[in-house]
Amino acid sequence: MDSAEYERKIAHRFAAFDQDGNGYIDRADFDAAAARLLAEFGTRARCDKGQALYSGAEAFWQGMAGIADVDGDQRVNRAEFVGGAVKRLRDNPERFAEIARPFLRAALDVAGGDGSAGSAPVEAVERALRVLGAADDIAGVAARSLDGDEDGRVAEADAVAAFSAYFTVVAPDM
Repeated sequence: MDSAEYERKIAHRFAAFDQDGNGYIDRADFDAAAARLLAEFGTRARCDKGQALYSGAEAFWQGMAGIADVDGDQRVNRAEFVGGAVKRLRDNPERFAEIARPFLRAALDVAGGDGSAGSAPVEAVERALRVLGAADDIAGVAARSLDGDEDGRVAEADAVAAFSAYFTVVAPDM
């Protein structure tokens, strides 16, 4: 991969987290993502699933800040994201996946409705991806690719592994 491709991928990954487009990743971005998911699926913030989603969002933010917020200002700029989150993810993708797991589990539970915990129908995952900013064509393909056993549902393990793989960006060839 050349440096232009690397920069494009980094910018896209950063934008996925920077939900409000203000140039920083902060707690508000994670809260906004949770609020949009709850609204999309008609789930109340104060119910168990809503509370789990907000708790997962907070844990995810704390994990992200812990590995990337170098200056301690409670927000992650693009340089911190590249130097902290992307580098550490590349070095230890399992740790990043574990930081994301509570949020992903709760998001699947919200999207899954009354279905089995820790999974959601492919169509619901597609809706969730769109709500979080994925383009329509990408959301559909991504959701279907997460259904590893082709049972019509996306399992937590598949979502966590795919999330980690997507955010692992290999440095450009020198």
